[in-house]
Amino acid sequence: MGVWQLLMVGGVMLLGLLGVLVPGVPGPWLVWAAVLWWALHELTGTAWALLVGATAVLLINQVVVWLLPPRRLRGMGITRRTAVYAGTGALAGFVLLPVVGAVPGFIGGVYLCERRRLGGHGQAKASTRAMMRAAGTSVLAELFGCLLVVGAWVAVTVRG
Repeated sequence: MGVWQLLMVGGVMLLGLLGVLVPGVPGPWLVWAAVLWWALHELTGTAWALLVGATAVLLINQVVVWLLPPRRLRGMGITRRTAVYAGTGALAGFVLLPVVGAVPGFIGGVYLCERRRLGGHGQAKASTRAMMRAAGTSVLAELFGCLLVVGAWVAVTVRG
């Protein structure tokens, strides 16, 4: 697979990661479709193993998300800006501390946005907790699963 095709697959994965944060966009499906496309072009044992692993991770991830409480972002006054900050924080955390850094990065992004919006530490802390209770857990679980798949793909692609 050429460099341009790898960049396109990576771009679709990035859109999938951003899609997790936007309601109505099938983020995990985009990530899985990108891995499928890549595996169909690579035709190696490693590519097929990654596709099987990605399928398992994303299916388990969907079950976990369905078992968590439903998203109630609109009722809490959480804006798209908060979702962007949270996603950016998760991606930055993922880069700084692969895989596990996504969780504190996500929470830090929410806190930073709420601190800028509300002004004080106490109010931002309370708002971050309320947001995490209401919806952040399901978004974080979905984002974490997608980040695992993307991280594995990056590792296999760089190694190969």
